Amino acid sequence: MPPHGFQDKIAFVWRVADKLRGTFKQHEYGSVMLPLLVLRRMDAVLAPTKAEVLAKAKGWVEIGPGQEAQLKRVAGQQFFNTSSFSFATLLNDDKNLADNLAAYIRGLSSDAKAVIEAYSLDDKVRRMEAAGILYQVLADFADLDLRPSVVSNESMGYIFEELLRKFSEMSNETAGEHYTPREVIRLVADLVVGGKEAPKLTENERPVRTIYDPAAGTGGMLMITMERIKELQPQSIVQVAGQELNSETWAIAQSDLMIQGTPPERMHVGNSLTQDAFPREKFDYIVANPPYGVDWKGYAKPIRDEAENLGSLGRFGAGLPRVSDGSLLFLQHMISKMKPTGSRIGIVLSGSPLFSGQAGSGESEIRRWILENDWLEGIVALPDQMFYNTGISTYIWVLANDKTDADRGLVRLVDAREMGTKMRKSLGDKRKELSEAAITEIVQLYGGALDEFAEDPRVKVLARESFGFQRITVERPLHRRWEVTELVTATPGFEQFAPLLGRSFATEKALLAEATSLTTAQKKAFVKACAVSDPDAPIIMKKGRPEPDPDLRDQENVPLPAGWFSLDEDERQRVLEESAEAHLRDEIHPYVPDAWLDHTKTKLGFEIPFTRQFYVYTPPRPVEEIAAEIKDLEARIQGWMQGLGL
Repeated sequence: MPPHGFQDKIAFVWRVADKLRGTFKQHEYGSVMLPLLVLRRMDAVLAPTKAEVLAKAKGWVEIGPGQEAQLKRVAGQQFFNTSSFSFATLLNDDKNLADNLAAYIRGLSSDAKAVIEAYSLDDKVRRMEAAGILYQVLADFADLDLRPSVVSNESMGYIFEELLRKFSEMSNETAGEHYTPREVIRLVADLVVGGKEAPKLTENERPVRTIYDPAAGTGGMLMITMERIKELQPQSIVQVAGQELNSETWAIAQSDLMIQGTPPERMHVGNSLTQDAFPREKFDYIVANPPYGVDWKGYAKPIRDEAENLGSLGRFGAGLPRVSDGSLLFLQHMISKMKPTGSRIGIVLSGSPLFSGQAGSGESEIRRWILENDWLEGIVALPDQMFYNTGISTYIWVLANDKTDADRGLVRLVDAREMGTKMRKSLGDKRKELSEAAITEIVQLYGGALDEFAEDPRVKVLARESFGFQRITVERPLHRRWEVTELVTATPGFEQFAPLLGRSFATEKALLAEATSLTTAQKKAFVKACAVSDPDAPIIMKKGRPEPDPDLRDQENVPLPAGWFSLDEDERQRVLEESAEAHLRDEIHPYVPDAWLDHTKTKLGFEIPFTRQFYVYTPPRPVEEIAAEIKDLEARIQGWMQGLGL
């Protein structure tokens, strides 16, 4: 549940934004309100130590790295402000308000100043000053109480993300640029650092853990995962790192993390797929909710180059998905950040990465690579309508490289699609939420002993081979004869064969005996034009073997044999062929006895048909019941008509 009262703060900022009407276009509101909100939050956080910071900096002409470190210690934060102004005292000089605000921003530590500069606020301040609304707007923000004792970090996260959602809608930004609800993040955090992982934290008096998010958004995943670790082990030392593409969203994450004591250099702006800010670092926990269905064509070259040049030594050696959806690129990038052992991944994805791509495609090969290494621990299906800007179905994937012996080779699926609670008031497309009780139950379903929930229809524990199949090609012999038809004789150059109209030939040789005047190219065209598939015609043989009929060619999926992943390469190939031939014998030959398999065309495919695993057949209602219902309706209609005098 969102924290109590956060909607009041959002409504307050929304009313202030209304003062921008006429001076700014609606799509610009966010770039004015959000930096002022960040400034006001910083101002409220720094207020208790402001006097000590000013006293320490008094007389300093320049503030270099050494002086910055001292001032951060005095401020008790990862940032400070040496300006004598506060939001309240800025209002004492309305004639020089814009200049004083600029001086106030210049007084920020270099990292905090970079956060505000990401919004290009200077020009907007001058526009507000020229329109005569700057004083009103700043006065309103000065009245907004954002002290940490009043507005927690969690509440501040809700405020930022709800305002981002509203401003994004006003600027018609893509629905894929969504923000993760806090209860979804809490579930991800519980699945990644709770359950079986929790004892590893509590058994150590002062564990050190690292968290990384390559699509950090406003930093919610990092902060809530960090808080969850602290709840489990208050003495733990948690270090976070993140990267975010959108500079304004990065600015919010940067400011929030700095307020919580995270060094600014641990949150970078940029594309983590092409400009990895932490190329040599590995992490204990990697969490993300990357954008769904985002086209990566615009920055494909460095990704393709890395895949081709580095192969398995790079991040994308397993394969490349189609350019219309980069979700599996993020997952591969996250896997590259795992330590040799003991790392866990939690990622929120749409349904597409479960099954998109045919056998042998990039998506299928990425799934194969994950299953081959036995990293996939489980997947949880979330209710729909859980996100602010999209109502699509979503799934949490959990990966680990330290599975217990009991879990090795297995994948757990949890169906939580019906565990959402309808919200009394929707937030954009978000109409459902997960209660604390639902989160607890999902985590229990996910982390319980294998036999504990054996009878629960919401849980399936499957061998990883269950998600693989071989795509076999079934061939049938070509039965063909050659007949000279009107269509053939109407073809320019072949009219000379009109006397043969209607004649049929059993072999190409017999037909060509009548076409000695044609060139080699014409003979090929003539034979092709006269060819007719006929099940009663003889089988066409080529080099002593039946030639396959392309029109009768079919493909079928055959499940992987049990234990296939544990076999060596030669054994794998042998059991695949045996399995395919058994399928041919038992499932195909009873209906088409002349069929055979072309093993050279077999491809391996890997998909996770989540919905199919939880499908429950509902038999149709008895015919008698439907007939009785129809008769009842007819009688009622007759009664209504009589009442109308018809």
